[in-house]
Amino acid sequence: MSQSLELATFAGGCFWCMVSPFDELPGVKEVISGYTGGHKANPTYEEVCTDTTGHYEAVQIPFDSAVMSYQKLLDLFWQQIDPTDVAGQFNDRGLSYRTAIFFHSEEQRILAEASKTKLAESGRFKKPIVTAVLPAGPFYKAEEKHQHYYKRNPFHYNLYKEGSGRAKFIRENWKKRKNDEELRKELTPIQYEVTRKNATEPPFQNEYWNYTEEGIYVDIISGEPLFSSIDKYDAGCGWPSFTKPLRRSELGEKFDTSHGMRRIEVRAKTSDAHLGHVFDDGPGPDKARYCINSAALRFVPKNKLQEKGYGEFLSLFES
Repeated sequence: MSQSLELATFAGGCFWCMVSPFDELPGVKEVISGYTGGHKANPTYEEVCTDTTGHYEAVQIPFDSAVMSYQKLLDLFWQQIDPTDVAGQFNDRGLSYRTAIFFHSEEQRILAEASKTKLAESGRFKKPIVTAVLPAGPFYKAEEKHQHYYKRNPFHYNLYKEGSGRAKFIRENWKKRKNDEELRKELTPIQYEVTRKNATEPPFQNEYWNYTEEGIYVDIISGEPLFSSIDKYDAGCGWPSFTKPLRRSELGEKFDTSHGMRRIEVRAKTSDAHLGHVFDDGPGPDKARYCINSAALRFVPKNKLQEKGYGEFLSLFES
């Protein structure tokens, strides 16, 4: 393992839901679903679910600490879970669904304990923070069918995440959305109409349709990173077009039959902002063309990424 390559190991309930938040982040090499913290070597999923092996369902993340800090991974971990639940997560009950941070070094332990204390003192939750901070032990990779489940079975994954109560909990406790009055004050009329009323701005008469500067495009409401100039291209449609998002987990898709058309609408999960639509006529290997309204975006240039808190994306622009 190279000098800057580290491991992070998190248990956050069902490991299906703990992959997509970290997957494809700059500096993250992969996200592996597996089992840890128990006493049986090479347990199966069925054995772990009986709560007789002592294992937690967990994810292990090899990451380049020169690009992605452990602190940022910790912050993201907390935002996926209910840290006050001692007996499981949401509809999933039992020992294997408990939450924990497994540290791989003394530095990680200090950071994990500090982040837990900070959360407890923030007053965000009325109940005690019960997520354990434990030394990392053997980690056993789960069966192949459980790896990247959100990509293999997207419909069932999204149905499960909503049905289990996890998605609703995250929206209500971690993704505080601004109310209508706040947004009317903060946004321009076209930004408000696009993001809140599903409007579409005129083609070829919007801020970013032919913008070529290097940087990233973020949600105008939440500031969540959405797209990169690296994946932007001229589709000839008059709106910014991208072959892929920075984080697929931040986007939601809905079937849209408005205006007598059949399209797939793209929305930002954190802010619930309407962004645009995705089509299957793009130039990339996935054939995706994300056709996005400029009014839903804010551009952060490459030379401002560190200053604006998006430093982890600088590595995208290294030759």
